[in-house]
Amino acid sequence: MTRLTDATLRRAAWALCALCVLAFVIALGAHLVSEEPQHDVARSLLREGGNILVLAGFPVTAVVILRSQPRNKIGWLVMAIALVWSLFGALADSYARFGLVVSPGSLPAPEIAALMNALVWVPGIGLMGTFLLLLFPDGQLPSPRWRPVALLSGLVIASLLLTLAPTPGELGVGAVPRLQNPLGWKRAGPVLTVLQAVLLPMLPVCVIACAAALVLRFRRSHGVERLQLKWLTTAAAAVAGLYLLSIGGGLLTGALFGGRQPGWMDVLDELSFLAFVVIPAAIGTAVLRHRLYDIDVVINRTLVYGALTLTLAACYVSSVLLLQLVFDPVTKQSHLAVAASTLFVAALFQPARQRIQAGVDRRFYRSRYDTARTLDAFANRLRSELDLDAIGSDLRTTAANAVHPEHVSLWIRP
Repeated sequence: MTRLTDATLRRAAWALCALCVLAFVIALGAHLVSEEPQHDVARSLLREGGNILVLAGFPVTAVVILRSQPRNKIGWLVMAIALVWSLFGALADSYARFGLVVSPGSLPAPEIAALMNALVWVPGIGLMGTFLLLLFPDGQLPSPRWRPVALLSGLVIASLLLTLAPTPGELGVGAVPRLQNPLGWKRAGPVLTVLQAVLLPMLPVCVIACAAALVLRFRRSHGVERLQLKWLTTAAAAVAGLYLLSIGGGLLTGALFGGRQPGWMDVLDELSFLAFVVIPAAIGTAVLRHRLYDIDVVINRTLVYGALTLTLAACYVSSVLLLQLVFDPVTKQSHLAVAASTLFVAALFQPARQRIQAGVDRRFYRSRYDTARTLDAFANRLRSELDLDAIGSDLRTTAANAVHPEHVSLWIRP
């Protein structure tokens, strides 16, 4: 069997990336064509375009990796994820939408495309939640002991597809919500239901096992590999944190505003999904090792602004509740409480950021924090010190305490 050359693999990567991008463009066009006239087309275009922008991060990241490393396994795995979301997700959805809504009967088997779109989450989430975590960053298992986990993950994903595809009932897809499964096998319905009851809980179990493998690999890693793992885990933690904040904020604001969601919560919902693009970006950065050592800065900023967001949100909600109790007997309206709370949070931003930054540096970057304090103390002493010998001695002591060199010497030009 002839081994593929690097040039052939690069051309294949570019062709697959172009196919994914074309599928996303077709999906966007089909969505706009099928949009009802009374809907806000601009908002729909912005929302759908944002979704496609997030998903397009996977093929772009894959081709950037494979352009320089055509045999990189992680690059091809990311490309496989991109193909799943573009062909079986976006393109199948647009095909079903056109064949069932825009021009019924004009395309063959649009129901099959709708079925593919309804099942795209199985290989999409399965590949991302299992094999990507298990093989990152070098494309190898942490050890041969994890081979059964990889085999079980592949078996669960394939079995879920085989059991969900012939399950009778409504597909529940966006194009035609009440569309019945065209491959539904009613006689096998009870058996398929039992199999799904076994297989569906096994997928999150496999994801948790693969996440445990990533944690174990991180604890045993050092040097470049540890920095690569930091990039992925930081991106995943940031996305998960935004999702949790969006869900919790939605529940809380729904209770506060009687089921109405304020505009800033809509923005947070959109940002929580758009933030998903940082995962392929982090994968590309880690694999290509571009600005790899900047991860500590990214983690620092994530901790600071994540904690700042939670703090300001808690202050905002608390002040709204408190001011409503004060102003409601007088004004009978909540607008004044919301305006005052917004001004309060805006004034609190800078002091809170400085306090949180100092706390994060003191807790997670202790050596850097101590070094900065040592240098600040030396600068303060230097303003009032006049003796050159005392300054030289103080400078050597400060350098030794700040960077801990093996030897310190001071040369003063005559």
